[in-house]
Amino acid sequence: QVRLVESGGGLVQPGGSLRLSCAASGITFRLYDIGWYRQAPGKQRELVASFTSGGSTTYNDSVKGRFTISRDNAKNTVDLQMNNLKPEDTAVYYCKAVWRTLAYWGQGTQVTVSS
Repeated sequence: QVRLVESGGGLVQPGGSLRLSCAASGITFRLYDIGWYRQAPGKQRELVASFTSGGSTTYNDSVKGRFTISRDNAKNTVDLQMNNLKPEDTAVYYCKAVWRTLAYWGQGTQVTVSS
């Protein structure tokens, strides 16, 4: 059974930091491209950052310089370090694993940035 489990969300003040983690099981993790996505109320889900199986990373322009994605194939985890958070970063954050035609989503973790 494939499982992607996100953790680390919560309530933080503007300018604060959070570290999200996505733990995968039931897949050959090193083969998969992993992405962090987010969906705010009333908005479409968008890609925040991704880390391919080949080691390439991409970031949404809105988070460049503030967020860092990292990957540990030995632990089957992908983390998203989020610094200098802004109210517009408030959303449910999901991780997604993709390999060829296979794609799996986690259940999401809420991030709320508010004073």
